[in-house]
Amino acid sequence: MTFTPKTIFSAITLAALMGAGTPAFAQPPHGHSEQLHASNKITQTDAAMRDLWLGHAFWVRAVVLETMHGNKAAATAAENAAVSNAQSLAAALEPFYGKPASEKVFTLLAGHYTAVKQYLLATQAKSGKGQDAARQAMLDNADQIAVFLSAANPHLPLDGLRGMLLAHGGHHVLQIQQLDSREYAQEAQTWDAMKGHMYGIADAMTFAIAKQFPARFE
Repeated sequence: MTFTPKTIFSAITLAALMGAGTPAFAQPPHGHSEQLHASNKITQTDAAMRDLWLGHAFWVRAVVLETMHGNKAAATAAENAAVSNAQSLAAALEPFYGKPASEKVFTLLAGHYTAVKQYLLATQAKSGKGQDAARQAMLDNADQIAVFLSAANPHLPLDGLRGMLLAHGGHHVLQIQQLDSREYAQEAQTWDAMKGHMYGIADAMTFAIAKQFPARFE
């Protein structure tokens, strides 16, 4: 399977359908003041989660740009930041699911980054075979992440989550292709779409956690 505009559109549609239902997750069955307090906690958690997921997209994009520009020092710094961001994303789940789950999530996120970088290097080398292998690695990794998170939280539907992650991988691929071809105006649009999609993933994660652990948000 390759990332085509139709594939990305279908996945984003699934993400939008998930996001449309999330406000209901923030409505605990209590009085008005309890609802407001819980809503404030959810909003704060969601803001932090959005920052983490956007940080992932930002630092991976920085790795891509600096690698293409041949700036090894900057690329290494960006890569270190991307790894630190993945550690923070995994750590954010530890209070809810425990350290083993957090470590597993970090391993899966590391696999995602490795596949994206593999695609970047293959694109630079003009290796179609390398690009295909990297895309397959991204597909496999997206499925692994979706299966793991969906099993951990019943409020994260497997198909919807898989669709969101496939769309995210598609954004990485499209972004690398556009930057490599110097299609900067088109890449700016992809970046805007990627940012919105990161917020969608963060929102889905936050509201699913809030519904699974309502006492933590009361």
